[in-house]
Amino acid sequence: MARANGAVHGVCDTPAPVRSTRRPATQIGSFLIVKRFIAAERALRTAAPHQLLDALGRVLKEQYAAEAVEFLMADYGLSVLQPVSVPPRTSWPVSVFNTPAGRAFGSQRCHAEHCRDGRVRLHLPVTVRGDRIGVLSVTLPGPDHARHDEAELCEVAEVLGREVLVAERDTDLFVQARRKDRLTLAAEMQWQLLPGRSFSLPEYDLAAQLEPAYAIFGDNYDWSATADRLMLYVTNGMGEGMEASLLTTLAINALRNARRAGVSIADQAALADQAVYGHYRGRCHLSVLLFDFDVATGRVSVVDAGSPHLLRLRRGVVERITFDAQLPLGMFEETDYVAQEFEVEPGDRLVFVSDGVHAVASPLGEPYGDAALVRAIQSTRLLPAAEVPRTVLRELTGHRDGAEPEDDALVVCLDWRGRPDVH
Repeated sequence: MARANGAVHGVCDTPAPVRSTRRPATQIGSFLIVKRFIAAERALRTAAPHQLLDALGRVLKEQYAAEAVEFLMADYGLSVLQPVSVPPRTSWPVSVFNTPAGRAFGSQRCHAEHCRDGRVRLHLPVTVRGDRIGVLSVTLPGPDHARHDEAELCEVAEVLGREVLVAERDTDLFVQARRKDRLTLAAEMQWQLLPGRSFSLPEYDLAAQLEPAYAIFGDNYDWSATADRLMLYVTNGMGEGMEASLLTTLAINALRNARRAGVSIADQAALADQAVYGHYRGRCHLSVLLFDFDVATGRVSVVDAGSPHLLRLRRGVVERITFDAQLPLGMFEETDYVAQEFEVEPGDRLVFVSDGVHAVASPLGEPYGDAALVRAIQSTRLLPAAEVPRTVLRELTGHRDGAEPEDDALVVCLDWRGRPDVH
């Protein structure tokens, strides 16, 4: 495969429709570029939530001579890209591995697929603040159109991503497109709790993945960012099915309620502990790691209330980071929590895992453990943070030898860059 103009090139073989007339190069001026982009942005902004794709398709055909437009969304398991359409769907899912759209999704770069009839299909990553939503595929009349329009269409794909996130409040169309199988009710509740699967700011990249994606129970994560702070929770719920999901829902919302009141993470843990104990009276509890990062300095306050594990990759060396263990949330009435301190440095990678990763057994009864985690973190050290959780969980499937998991598995990856002007 050759690269040109930042795009990856492949070959496609589809029937040729009637070609549109090629626009003279003299028309491709800065005024026309701005006008076309504004038209596309306005079409997306003013469309009804369930009609975003119809509006986008019309404007891309009118303004960019597009001959076909398709939007594919990553499923919950990050294994396929699902075409967005009203059920019952008439298009097949596309693998994220070794397909043109999958390459655009994985590399987060435009992938140009050259068709045998001379047309070019641009596969454009749809991503919002690092959260990988899917791929917009636009078929253009030929290479000249692709070269002229690629940068513009990448911006259109970004606008589409933002509008999809807004539209999801008012339509199930995009939520349905994310699933290739039916979710259990417990999984439905858990996915609705999550902030996203990845997030990026200049100072850091965050990514997370849960398995089994369509039948998760109690494991969860949450994060919240401001200009000066990043708060991150990694939870490991007790029990199975609906009971585990209800426990996690109560605990996460109690933590959010305390966080939004502006209290410290130690007090957040204490208030969530009271909420869980008040409802369950000690019958159920929830393990959680709470982190409060000072973005400017890299100093971190930590409350370790349970079983999630943290490993750090620093200058090529992986080591387990331990804190003073405190009681899980909800075990006893009015538990006091104390925050500990540690620091992250630019270039650090932090990997958080639940017991469903660390303790999972092979068919011979061998736990995955620290040694396997160290190897997995070393082997993924060159991957971006967004790819690490999925890759580690795929390796975990190999450790189980394909057996169905008996517990949730959660991996969270944080790549810390820090602020360049802080020494």
